[in-house]
Amino acid sequence: MSESFHCNAQVIQNRWPALFTRLLDEDSEALQADLVEGLGSTLSIAGIQLTSRHDRTLEARLQAGSLPPESPVLHVYGTGLGDLQQVLLERPTLQRLYVHILNGAIFSLVLQLLDQRQWLSDPRVELMYAGDLSDIRLPFFVLPSEMVLADDFNARIRDRLVSEVHLSFNNREFDPKSPQIIQRLQDSLELVRSDRDVAELFGSRAGQEIYVIATGPSLEQHFDKLRTIRAQAQRPLFISVDTAYRPLIENGIKPDLVVSVDQRISARHLPPEDSDNIPLVYLPMSDPQVMSAWKGGRYVGYSASPIYAAVRKQIAKAELYVGGSVIHPAVDLAVKMGAMQITVFGADFAFPMNKTHAGWNDGDLGPGVNLARHWVLDGHGQRVKTQLNFRRYLNELERYIARHPQVRFFNSSRAGAMITGTAFNQEFVQ
Repeated sequence: MSESFHCNAQVIQNRWPALFTRLLDEDSEALQADLVEGLGSTLSIAGIQLTSRHDRTLEARLQAGSLPPESPVLHVYGTGLGDLQQVLLERPTLQRLYVHILNGAIFSLVLQLLDQRQWLSDPRVELMYAGDLSDIRLPFFVLPSEMVLADDFNARIRDRLVSEVHLSFNNREFDPKSPQIIQRLQDSLELVRSDRDVAELFGSRAGQEIYVIATGPSLEQHFDKLRTIRAQAQRPLFISVDTAYRPLIENGIKPDLVVSVDQRISARHLPPEDSDNIPLVYLPMSDPQVMSAWKGGRYVGYSASPIYAAVRKQIAKAELYVGGSVIHPAVDLAVKMGAMQITVFGADFAFPMNKTHAGWNDGDLGPGVNLARHWVLDGHGQRVKTQLNFRRYLNELERYIARHPQVRFFNSSRAGAMITGTAFNQEFVQ
């Protein structure tokens, strides 16, 4: 090992001996690392610069400027070349700086090349692997380069950081002042007024098992077994998300309930012809023409979104949790109905088998597989292609599961994303 690593290692071994042991196992030699020069210099890992190659300190000061100046506690995700840590430690009001490693091999390489003792020795610093914590901590700054270069162990936290960074952008289409939203809510007002409150379903399945069926490709593996279970006298309740409804019906599986929240859902997704005796749970942003054509009973509720603030004052209805995908209110409905055990189907949040959805053609419900530029770890610990918003939906489901420890959550497949907080249902997982 280099002299630089020896000096840095002494500090880390003294302060964080368990973390030091883990760092010794990191394979920094496998990295594609290059020195990149400009007015200054930096490291490039797999073609991605860790910092500016012109003025690292100025860049770090710009980054630090995005964090609240008087906050006594701050979090930095990614270790970089130590510049941001140094700048933040100049703040006299800072009491604790948590530095979260996003790529252990990169950090190990930096320790071999550069003296990091100044910030590592500061008693206000706490050093840890990001993946050791269950969720992100605020306020934070995440180094852009390591948000891309995060390793597999820290990928789940990386995904949550990306979601948090993109939060305002993701919410842009849910502006309560949007003319389209105002018009849709106005068009739905009479239906909302006349349809039943989703609260009538709460508590109706206390202590029972419920299947929540989404549209991920792995659902296709279970059509035959679901059809057999559906025919049994004693069986779990089947709750289907809107886009899974048509594939289920086409495979001879009639769900007990359907949940729909997306304003873009049409009669193509929810054909009314066979909907007799199938209750539909929806939110007021759903297309009122599609909802009114449904032949089964209808139940309506709200989410916590501010877009429903005005209509909520006029018409009282219960609330379902929505975290960006229809699977969230479907799972929340199952919990509020009293389920003690929930198994999710097709909750892949990814494109296993090189498909986007079960029962739909590639691109029918969103971008095609060939446009996937991101990944998550599947139930085998392998990377599987996905898209950015799917990772956000996965994060929100995992957070929801963590808030409901009284319910046992199971996944029916290893093919899709690994869902933290779930076990695998051995009846379906081989």
